[in-house]
Amino acid sequence: MIYLDNNATTQPLPEVIEAMRACLAELYANPSSLHQFGQTVRHKLECARSQVASLLAADPKEMIFTSGGTENINLAIRGGLRLHPRRRRFVTTAVEHPATLRVAEELEREGYEVQRVGVDREGRINEAEWNDAITADTALVSFLHANNETGVLFDVPRMAAVAEERGVPIHVDAVQSAGKMPIDVRSWPVQLVSIAGHKFHGPKGVGSLYVRKRTHLSPLIMGGKQERELRGGTENVEGIIGMGVAAEIAMRECDKVAREVGALRGEFERGVLAAVPYARVNGAEAPRISNTSNISFEGLLSETILILLSEAGICASSGAACSSGSLEPSHVLLAMGLEDAISHSAVRFSLSKFTTREELDHVVQILPEIGAKLRTLNSVSAQ
Repeated sequence: MIYLDNNATTQPLPEVIEAMRACLAELYANPSSLHQFGQTVRHKLECARSQVASLLAADPKEMIFTSGGTENINLAIRGGLRLHPRRRRFVTTAVEHPATLRVAEELEREGYEVQRVGVDREGRINEAEWNDAITADTALVSFLHANNETGVLFDVPRMAAVAEERGVPIHVDAVQSAGKMPIDVRSWPVQLVSIAGHKFHGPKGVGSLYVRKRTHLSPLIMGGKQERELRGGTENVEGIIGMGVAAEIAMRECDKVAREVGALRGEFERGVLAAVPYARVNGAEAPRISNTSNISFEGLLSETILILLSEAGICASSGAACSSGSLEPSHVLLAMGLEDAISHSAVRFSLSKFTTREELDHVVQILPEIGAKLRTLNSVSAQ
């Protein structure tokens, strides 16, 4: 099997699996219990919090553990809007993850004014529109760091500065960038940052929300006093410990892995473009995170390409995992102004530290065969 769907989820590291196994077997006490066993588990949990905080150059006290990126986004937006309850305007972009866009739709039904700022054909933010959208009556802005479909990077300091100077709180969805590139939240004028463990070789079902000091966030899930009373419920200790191990390894290897994966991605794209004349890389002219390649095969359908790739033992996707099964073209590519024929034919290949040159060479070799087969079928069905 060749796994090129790492933006959906990554392979857990052996060190992560072992740490979680040991936790399940030996550290099963509730970390809120006052007895010695419970406090031993509490210590391990707080060590993991420090590991995760280091990934963002944050203070451990600023990290809240959750179930993952989607909960982070909901908590950040819902809780963040309450920082200025009299303001009824929310600003985001047209290319966000569905978790953000679905919340935005719900906010509109509740009477909020929602502005979705557009992008250009390469996926770069429309800076003039962004500047005009953020007004003094805006309650919160929320935007991606790295786009989950194209890998296009937004300039966080530049975009956040516009909101900061107008006194508007900022949430950044860094789910696809954390662990894949260096992030120092101290250099970002933002209040909230979301990350998820399974995007950098940790376990699924655990994430963390950075909440800058003196940011008075309202909880989404209420119950006990866990996580500074911002997220009630007994902590997923084994998941948190696994995420901590993954974060420590990611921080240590981040620069090296990004360079190596970026070089492989470049070779792969050049190979595909040379082998498939009707292919195009979406967002190629914009800054991108190193592991993501979104390629359209004009005239074909992404669903049929993915089926044939899967039959050949190759795992890829057409966009966000939570949108799989949809026959609609990517909202990200449509927002970039790309034609339906291009949007409907896009395949996302996302690499990791485990991806090899030999695997990518095999994909480059098989793509022309898949394209030729589908074009023949299209010709026959059109007759």
